[in-house]
Amino acid sequence: MVSLPPGPVYLARAAFKVSVPTVSILLLQHYIPDLLPDYAWKWSCLLNLPGIGVIRRIAKYVREEREIRQLGARRMPLAPSTIPFGLDILYQISTTFINGYLSEGPQRFIDAVGPVFMMRILGRDTIFTVEPEHTKAILATDFNNFEKGAPFRSYMDSVLGVGVFNSDGDMWKFHRSITRPYFSKDRISHFETFDRHAEALFKKMKRRLAEGEAVDFQDLVGRFTLDSATEFLFGSCVNSLDADLPYAWNSPRNAKAPRTTHSSDKFAEAFSKAQFQIALRSRTADVYQLLEFWKDKTEDPMKDIMEFINPIVQEGLAKKKSMQLTTTEEKEYLTLLDDLFQKTDDVKILKDEVLNILIAGRDTTMCTLTFAVYCLSQNPEVLATLREEILTKIGPTRRPHFDDIKDLKYLRAVINETLRLYPPVPFNVRRSKVATALPARDGGKPYYVPSDVDVPYSPFIMHRRKDLWGPDAWEFDPNRFLDERLHKYLTPNPFIFMPFNAGPRICLGQQFAYNESSFLLIRLLQTFDNITLDLNAQPPASRAPESWKLAEGTQSQEKIIAKCHLTLYSHMGLWVKMHEAQHTDTV
Repeated sequence: MVSLPPGPVYLARAAFKVSVPTVSILLLQHYIPDLLPDYAWKWSCLLNLPGIGVIRRIAKYVREEREIRQLGARRMPLAPSTIPFGLDILYQISTTFINGYLSEGPQRFIDAVGPVFMMRILGRDTIFTVEPEHTKAILATDFNNFEKGAPFRSYMDSVLGVGVFNSDGDMWKFHRSITRPYFSKDRISHFETFDRHAEALFKKMKRRLAEGEAVDFQDLVGRFTLDSATEFLFGSCVNSLDADLPYAWNSPRNAKAPRTTHSSDKFAEAFSKAQFQIALRSRTADVYQLLEFWKDKTEDPMKDIMEFINPIVQEGLAKKKSMQLTTTEEKEYLTLLDDLFQKTDDVKILKDEVLNILIAGRDTTMCTLTFAVYCLSQNPEVLATLREEILTKIGPTRRPHFDDIKDLKYLRAVINETLRLYPPVPFNVRRSKVATALPARDGGKPYYVPSDVDVPYSPFIMHRRKDLWGPDAWEFDPNRFLDERLHKYLTPNPFIFMPFNAGPRICLGQQFAYNESSFLLIRLLQTFDNITLDLNAQPPASRAPESWKLAEGTQSQEKIIAKCHLTLYSHMGLWVKMHEAQHTDTV
């Protein structure tokens, strides 16, 4: 089916809405000219649009005041705006998303009016919060009054379709019921898959490092997590680690060594472009249709994505026809994809869910491992302590098993501290279904939330708040998850830490992600004893600008640029060098 250009369609709809009142008045004048004097008809044509706007605003205000009284609530503080229709807010949000520091845009308003506020942009209200009591209500205690919502689904539909991340109600429950059994302890504690792909990863790393070259660790773990996820969830590995690795931008070998592309390379690039585009849509609302005036900008990336997804789906359909499951034991060997194919023949649902699963299985753990290595490169004392724990409890060569990982307390603390400062999903959103209220931290009246309003929240910002995490919240210190600070801050208020969401929609793959991240970090530090960030190999556009050094908080300490689409990533990769350990090491 041929899709119409977004921009002209948007303008046509807007023109229709604007013209209907004026056309109606002109028709009345034509058929009933004596109803009003000529001057009244003229003024009606001129003032009908602003008049209707004023009437709607008054009606909305009256309705909201009634709901506020019924709920015993109060209005949110309003984000300051100096340009009509909140165009300055829209500009700040979109520009900082593309070029700024992740928290830069919202932080300006937090500093001005507090951790929760309402933004009024082009007549649409949006509530932004970094209050843990609010996220607790939105995600858990008041879960039924919030959903992803129709606007979010419309922004994401061209990429995520009806997959689990873009669905509500029965469709969400359907995806959830299929996924849950595949993240049981028995299934996620088989580490043979991780070990096989880790060996392939380290083999490539050692070869490249032996040349004196830096490696893009983000690219490598993206391949590792993609291969592990496709084998674990789909039953067949896409073997992305077979591809040639890229050389750094400044390497003499870059131009001399022609690189063989792999189908997964094209997929990963297209996947990133498509996610960036839908994330930009969510920040610019309906205006995105003007930014994509003549063409849906996810259309071309989705062609490349579907080239990668279609064979997986076709293989699954073919496998379904030949499957004869007769016993419970046989069903235990089903993969998640097998089970999905048993539940539906709808090819769109199948394709959408495969793509959604790949986001969950690849991107989130890739983020965790990338930023864990970045943090270790910047904190050599943490790396030394972690490596000592690994060598003491597991040794320099033995493959870890499930019980080992449970016993490595400092490793878990390192991963949690990485997730605190660099949560894989730094921003998220829900939409109110009915008028409700969110608790006020000052003990006063709760804050009023109208119906059909987006409520974005940010783990990225919340995880760095000094009033929630203590005066050292901007520091990378894994011990905060082991010492008295754990009981002082996190234990009494668990909703200050939400790397995997919370409530009924909490990430089912949470323990799988911990196991995969733990396994690879153990193997990494058994293999290498030193990690350094190679800023020369890091492309210039991906290095933190000098102006950031004057900023407050973690922004002043950054060496790289963290960006996000649906998930967090290091802009243009994470280029590092590592020193291979000698297996005679003792502790």
